[in-house]
Amino acid sequence: MFTLPLLIGDDIAAINAALGDFLEASGARLALFIDTGGFIVTMQGDATDTDTSTLGALAANSFAATQAIAKIIEDNSVTSLYQEGEKNSLLIVSVGEAGFLAAVFRSEIGVGVVKYYTHTVVARLSEQLAEARLRAPDEGLDLSALNLDDTAPLFRRRAGA
Repeated sequence: MFTLPLLIGDDIAAINAALGDFLEASGARLALFIDTGGFIVTMQGDATDTDTSTLGALAANSFAATQAIAKIIEDNSVTSLYQEGEKNSLLIVSVGEAGFLAAVFRSEIGVGVVKYYTHTVVARLSEQLAEARLRAPDEGLDLSALNLDDTAPLFRRRAGA
């Protein structure tokens, strides 16, 4: 089963634009779109001194663990996870069944501000993923099966190319 629809360069450009708008509105410093396996599909912002590959993997696994705990206590409504830090904080938000938005932001910025702007970016990501699914309903990607260190080359193709 595919975890992502088949994405082309135009999809990644639209996702990057949504992430960039989110960063500008929310004040977050880094936004990552991560598939369910923890692979970074794309990201925007300042990743200086951030091991984004490890962050992606841990964020996806942390969210999966939280969802499993929620099921045990008979609560299936987990849509976000918040990690408060002394310098930086992390908000992970579900993007349907395709993956997660992970936002890294300075701790002085309230999580409520960042969470407020996630609604718009998640809707935009979901719309773009739905468009990609319609374009190629029987095709998709499972990045974990490909076992790639860098997924960027997969998304360089444009529509019709």
